[in-house]
Amino acid sequence: MPSSRRPSSSQALIDAHCAPASVSRVFASAAELFGVLSTPLRLRILNAICTQERGVNDIVELVHSTQPNVSQHLKVLYLAGIVSKRRDGNQIYYRVHNEKAMQLCRTVCTQIAIDMADERGAAELSERSVERSSV
Repeated sequence: MPSSRRPSSSQALIDAHCAPASVSRVFASAAELFGVLSTPLRLRILNAICTQERGVNDIVELVHSTQPNVSQHLKVLYLAGIVSKRRDGNQIYYRVHNEKAMQLCRTVCTQIAIDMADERGAAELSERSVERSSV
C-alpha cells in the first residue's frame, strides 16, 4: 500500500519552486551556508556587525578574540558573500552583505535563546517545587 504521508510544507515549497534537478543544488547551497555559519565565533562576529559597519579592531573587542583569529573568520564570511568590506587608510571595515543569511542567523539564535530561557524557567519551577516538598 503506498504511503499516504503528505510532504511537509517546506518540502512542498522546495518542490514547487525547483525543477527536480535543482533540488540537489538547493540542499548543497544550504549545507554550504550552514557550514560557514557553523562556528560560534562567526556568529558572534555577525552579531557584532548586524546593525552597523565596524572596523576589525572594534570587532575583536566585541567578540573577545584575537585579531588574527577574527581576521581569518572574516575572510571566510567575506569569501562566502555574507559580509562585505571596505578599506579606509589602514583600517578595514566590515558590514553584513547577505541580509538573508543574517536573517537566518537571527531566527535560529533567537529561537534557541527562547528555548533556553524556557528550559531555565522550567528548571527553576522544578527546583522550587522540590524545595517546597522537602520542607
